Amino acid sequence: MMTLKEKIEALKRQRNAVILAHYYTEADVQDVADFVGDSLALSQRAATTDADVILFAGVHFMGETAKILSPQKTVLMPDMAAGCSLADSCRAEDFAAFIAQHPGHTVISYVNTTAEVKALTDIVCTSSNAVQIVQSLPEDEPIIFGPDRNLGNYIKNVTGRQNMVIWDGACHVHEEFSLEKILELKKEHPTAKILSHPECKRPIILISDYVGSTAGLLHYAATDTTTDTYIVVTEPGVLHQMKKAAPDKTFIPAPPMDSTCGCNNCSYMKLVTLQKMADALEQLEPQIVIPEETRVRAEKSIRRMLEISSRLGLV
Repeated sequence: MMTLKEKIEALKRQRNAVILAHYYTEADVQDVADFVGDSLALSQRAATTDADVILFAGVHFMGETAKILSPQKTVLMPDMAAGCSLADSCRAEDFAAFIAQHPGHTVISYVNTTAEVKALTDIVCTSSNAVQIVQSLPEDEPIIFGPDRNLGNYIKNVTGRQNMVIWDGACHVHEEFSLEKILELKKEHPTAKILSHPECKRPIILISDYVGSTAGLLHYAATDTTTDTYIVVTEPGVLHQMKKAAPDKTFIPAPPMDSTCGCNNCSYMKLVTLQKMADALEQLEPQIVIPEETRVRAEKSIRRMLEISSRLGLV
């Protein structure tokens, strides 16, 4: 009998499928993927793949992004329940009302949003390019940023843009890290560097040695020569790739406030399993479906992000 990995490989060839996986999925899921990346890299790969089928090992908004960019392709989600607390914190009808309250603003939305919110947006961004996207606009241009308040405030502090109105949303993973426990870890490992995602709260950002996107954290950890120990303040799924890139280094996942948990996992990302991936490829279900009017409007905001990223030379 074939193993699950062998079955997935066979089905992938049969369906002319490509598997895209986010860094936050389980290690075995990442290991069967054709490409592992953060939101920006996965968006770019989804836009350029020549596969007939895209199996997205990640959460729902990521599958939607792939479908928005490749409407002619079949986009599969292993588990439709794999949502996102940040995307859920910004309903399209509420965001539309928020935009109406601030006329004349350019709307920049984080990729961690639904297709409906992207359709209300002028420019999508990711944590990899958010600062550069904002800086590409005139300094006096009024901006609405949503939905992550921590990322929005980080951008505001880095760019000095005071004319930004920020939606009040957050990611449950990055909200729940414990500053006190991170400082305790630092005492236990005094040579360790603290690496944080900009979705973290400001007190954690302030004590960090490096702040960056998931891909940025991975690159920093792989190339830094000043220490061999890192406290990683983001979803711990990325540690799998960090250990592969730098097997001689030590990576310590930052703990959440809840003392009963050792790691701060994204429960949605962990819904993706090899069995569900095999089932999805075999049955060609569940599929992402987006109304065409919504898809077309959402695509404009994503394409604008990709155009700006290309013009600025962002990888």
